[in-house]
Amino acid sequence: MSDAQDRGLQVRREVMGDDFVDRALGNASAFTQPLQDFVNEHAWGGVWTREGLPRATRSLITLAALTALKCPQELKGHVHGALNNGCTVEEIRETLLHCAVYAGVPASIDAFRAAQDVIEEWQKQ
Repeated sequence: MSDAQDRGLQVRREVMGDDFVDRALGNASAFTQPLQDFVNEHAWGGVWTREGLPRATRSLITLAALTALKCPQELKGHVHGALNNGCTVEEIRETLLHCAVYAGVPASIDAFRAAQDVIEEWQKQ
């Protein structure tokens, strides 16, 4: 494993939580393992480890991008990550509402639904 993959895996665990990462890696097959390696090295080890933006800001940007791309399943994981990074429910809500103007209301509706599931579960803990 490269240094970037090591750093990426550490950051991924800090942001997304061990259960999420263990599940992602445990579900990897010979076919999908290269994608996990790529994500750890380039997304988590390359971008998320950079200075210049705090993790909470990176989380909110990620939520906006996933909303625009209409990826509610990925968004759920990153809502959890945003909460781990110290984002408030209000900041998450405002990010998704802001996306309604720039990414479209249907995309924002899907994002709100996905986020609400995660937030409600988070608040029960």
